[in-house]
Amino acid sequence: MLAACNPTHPSGNANVPQPAKPVELSRYVGRWHEQARYEASFQKGCEAVTADYAAKSDGSIAVVNSCREGSVSGPLRKAEATAKVVDGSNNAKLKVSFFPPFEGDYWVLDRAADYSWSIVGEPSGQYLWILTRSPRITDREYARLVARAAALGYDTAMLRRTAQ
Repeated sequence: MLAACNPTHPSGNANVPQPAKPVELSRYVGRWHEQARYEASFQKGCEAVTADYAAKSDGSIAVVNSCREGSVSGPLRKAEATAKVVDGSNNAKLKVSFFPPFEGDYWVLDRAADYSWSIVGEPSGQYLWILTRSPRITDREYARLVARAAALGYDTAMLRRTAQ
């Protein structure tokens, strides 16, 4: 989630849209399962990817990203961060820091009304994540989410489906 970590990563969207909907943080926190992503060096070989978000007393959000290396039963790898809401963004834009003082952008570009799925990106178009509350979704549900990413202007040929 730190776009600055790999500035030469290809962009899959030259015109990243602004987030479509406000985000209620109390509904967004919890566990998300990655269904697909643009491959990035910091996630190379990751499967069974999850992101856990929890509200902190200071108004920030604790972030724990986890994955299994090489396969869904591979060794567990975790990274912890803190996220802060960008003022004036309706909670849809966050600044995430895994290595203070460096921050990366995390934009909730679109989400389901019931918070069952979320499409996350950042302003350069180099990173994209499709997240769901359920670890496994049907091929039809996956196709619908990929179509939504395409409607947002993303090159979906760059997506890598995540094994769950």
